[in-house]
Amino acid sequence: MKRKATTYAQVSEAIGAHITRDELLYTLAAGDETVSMSSFSGLELAGVDAGDTTFEELVFHDCTFEDVDFSRSTFANVRFIGCRFITCAMSRCWLNRVDFCGCSAPGLSVLKSRLTGVSLSDCQLRYADFSEATIKGLRASFTVLAESSWHASNLSDARFADCDLTRAEFFRTRLAGIDLSTCEIAGLVLSSDFHELRGCIIDPEQAVDLVGMLGVKIKE
Repeated sequence: MKRKATTYAQVSEAIGAHITRDELLYTLAAGDETVSMSSFSGLELAGVDAGDTTFEELVFHDCTFEDVDFSRSTFANVRFIGCRFITCAMSRCWLNRVDFCGCSAPGLSVLKSRLTGVSLSDCQLRYADFSEATIKGLRASFTVLAESSWHASNLSDARFADCDLTRAEFFRTRLAGIDLSTCEIAGLVLSSDFHELRGCIIDPEQAVDLVGMLGVKIKE
């Protein structure tokens, strides 16, 4: 069955390339600027400070970002398709209607960011850090989020479908109303009283993992 993912970015993949790599680098170097209305394919950026930039109506296809700091930037109607993020940071950013499809971003830091309408589909986000983020309208599907951190995050209208959340940390993050029934949730890191799970939706078979966290053994 074909996987169908929710998308938020209101930008056409056929938008066309209207900005060259050199023009992009010049804009980023200027600081506090806006990059808009263009697509980039096969772009490679390394060691670039892209902080405080506004990115609007853009498509990045098969691009590689290595050691790029996007901190304090705004992303609005941006789509990342098949992109790689290596030791990159999106801390204190605002991601508004942003799609990540088939992307690899292990350890990506989204610390203290604001996410409003973000989709993650078929992505590799092991060790990603969403701590202290305010998140409303998250759709994650078929995505590896193992050992990711959601410490003290504010999750609202978040949906996880067929995601790997093995050993993910949700300490001080309420999961009430969030459906994790199709996800891998073994080894979740929670408070000692597991209050984060109150109101969370799980599958009966997943209860075995949670009972094990309590130190209770099920007799076969």
